[in-house]
This record gives sequence, C-alpha cells and structure tokens, in this order.
Amino acid sequence: MSTIIREAKIIDSSSPFHNQTVDLLIVNGIITKIGTSLPNPESIEEVKLENLHLSQGWFDSSVSLGEPGFEDRETIANGLNVASKSGFTAIALQPNSYPIIDNQSQINFVKSKANGFATELFPIGALTKESEGKDMAELFDMKNAGAVAFGDYNKSLDNANLLKIALQYVQDFDGLVIAFAQDSNIKGNGVANEGIVSTRLGLKGIPDLAEELQIARNLFLLEYTGGKLHIPTISTAKSVQIIKEAKAKGLKVTCSVAVHHLVLTDEKLENFDTRSKVTPPLRTETDRQALLAGILDNTIDMITTDHNPIDIEHKKMEFDGAKNGTIGLESAFGALLTVLPLEKVIGKLTAGKTTFGIENLSISEGNKANFSLFNPEGNSIFTNENILSKSKNSAFLGTELKGKAYGIYNQGRLVLN
Repeated sequence: MSTIIREAKIIDSSSPFHNQTVDLLIVNGIITKIGTSLPNPESIEEVKLENLHLSQGWFDSSVSLGEPGFEDRETIANGLNVASKSGFTAIALQPNSYPIIDNQSQINFVKSKANGFATELFPIGALTKESEGKDMAELFDMKNAGAVAFGDYNKSLDNANLLKIALQYVQDFDGLVIAFAQDSNIKGNGVANEGIVSTRLGLKGIPDLAEELQIARNLFLLEYTGGKLHIPTISTAKSVQIIKEAKAKGLKVTCSVAVHHLVLTDEKLENFDTRSKVTPPLRTETDRQALLAGILDNTIDMITTDHNPIDIEHKKMEFDGAKNGTIGLESAFGALLTVLPLEKVIGKLTAGKTTFGIENLSISEGNKANFSLFNPEGNSIFTNENILSKSKNSAFLGTELKGKAYGIYNQGRLVLN
C-alpha cells in the first residue's frame, strides 16, 4: 500500500527536514521519498489537510482502558481507536483491570487484543501481586512476555523494603520500576487538595506532603539500590524541586505530569464536579506554574494524559464517594497548546519512548513511517461531541482548546479523526 502526504510541515528536531514543508511518499509503511511536489504517476492515495504538521508518533505513558473486567468503561479495541484519532501512535497500558495484569498470561492477553491496530499497546505489569503491595509479582516472566515497566496504578507502596528489593531485582534485566507517590496515612480520607478551595467547599484535604514525603523516600531507596525509577503524575511545586535535585546527583529517575495538572487547578472543583476528581488531586495555581516550569527546564521528562475511563455510576454521585479519574486522550493536544509552545509539547509527548524502551525513529527517508498528524492552529470548545471514549468523564468539558489532532500513520495504516 502506498500513500503520499502532501504539504506537511515537519516538527522533528532529529530530522533533516525539521521545520520544512514537504511531501512524503510512504510505501508498505516505509518513508521512501521526502521532497517538494512529488510526482504521482500511478495515482496512489493522497492525503492533504489544512495546515498539516507531522511529528514523530506521540506516546502516552499512562492509559487505563478497562478490559479485561471493566469493558463497560472501555475496551482495548475502542481505546486504541480513540488513541489513534487523538494522535497517539503508542500507549502504555496500566495494569488496573480485573483481573490485575500481574502475570505472563495477562500480558499475552492484552497484547493479543491489540493486534492489527495502528496504535501500538505496550503493557505495564503490576509490581505486586493483584497490586496489593504485599508480594512482588512475576516481573521477569512479564518482561519476557512484553511488559515495558512495572508499577501498581495510583497505589503507593507502603513497604519500603519491597520497593528496595524490586529496584535491585529488575537490574538483572534492565527493568523499569514505576512508583506512584502518595503516602496513604497522610492522605487519610482526603478527596481534594488541602487548601483554600477544599476548606471553602468543606472537602477533606490531601496535603502536598503526602506526595513529597513519598517521593523523597523513594529517591533515597533509589540512591541506595541503583537501577531506574519512574515517578508518574507529579503534582506539586516541591515535587519538581526534589526530583531536580535527585537528577543533579546523577540518579536514574524520570517523571511525568498529567495534562490536567498543567492546565487545571483546584478552582475547577467549585461546583463539586466529580469529573475533576483525580489522583493526585488538582492543585493550586502556584503548583501549576511550577509544573510548567519543570517542563520548560526538562526536570519533567514527559507528559501523559493519565487517561482513566470511569463509568457514570461511579462518577455521578456525591463528591466524597465518586471514583477518581478523567479521560484525556481526545483533549490532550489541544489543552497542552493553550499553556506550552508547540515544539515543547511535541518533545514531551515523544520523549517517554526512550524511558520505556520503545523505538523512536526520526522522520527521514528509509525509516518506518510512525508519526502524528495535526494542525496547531485554531480554537474550539471541548464538548461531548468530541469524546470518542465509551466513558464520558472528561475534566475538560467546556474548556477552550487550541489546535487539532488529525490522527496518525503507523503500522502501515493511516487513521484520521
């Protein structure tokens, strides 16, 4: 199958065509020619879109889908189609299904379900059996089956010795440990960021300290053991500073931030809208600005949507009882462009591949065609009509977005929104 993509501006600093507007000829999934006004004597399929831009394929390091067990929230098939139309050529799948993805057979199951889709699925195996934080899961077997990292989604490991052993164990096969940071004792029954907004609304608060204390502990363990540690979805100004200092010491630590923590604050909770109830909670404007600064100075390595579909029965209820989580794939690109420059957005949506050991190819002749298609211009309001997921729990409903993801080309397939 052959395709010509017309008049696309390349945004890829590793490509010789960076910031140039060119045509691309793709044959059997390989970029065979890049140039201007490429001939088309065989009348092969052409793609021409308004203000088209191309970058290396975007990767989302934290996506929950539901299958197996919670197919009413989202299936793997529909989730991968949503990711494709949202501009993502690859996602890392969290293990928080039912049963938990904590063994080789579960890794094989989700990988088999992802066969044949344009967006590639890379499973994260649970760090502990059933994500209960008691016994280490079968990490080596899951690594051999295709797991790219190990972590218990949105669960902080209270047992410091177990995390120490895991960090030591995975070094034998160059594994990556993911350690979500939120001290459960300090969090207590909190449901929102501890501050002026939670006090005004009468909601139990979660102090910044719950996150920062756990990050500091985990980094002490990393310094002792060596190995590689990834800290997902940080949310406070102090967390950025702690990780910055750890990197200066030479520790192999990476971190991510969720789109909603870069764009929204706890002011979003004023109407007790449970779609904005997330883990960690939305923080203050001071924290948001510190997170953006952490992106700009590269303390924060990658941006994730932390896409987490929740069924309406667990969202449309009193704030204290509602489940945490927001979907984010569909709104990610447009939301990020409202707070960050284009090249930084692209850089942080692609950088995670290196951390998770996923191939990251420049847009150059002879390379596999793996890229995202988008228009960085134009404003729109995000509405229910823009949601492609089965679940509709988006914290971005009614938010003004900038730009538009057209889709992707990957695995020899073109998928457009």
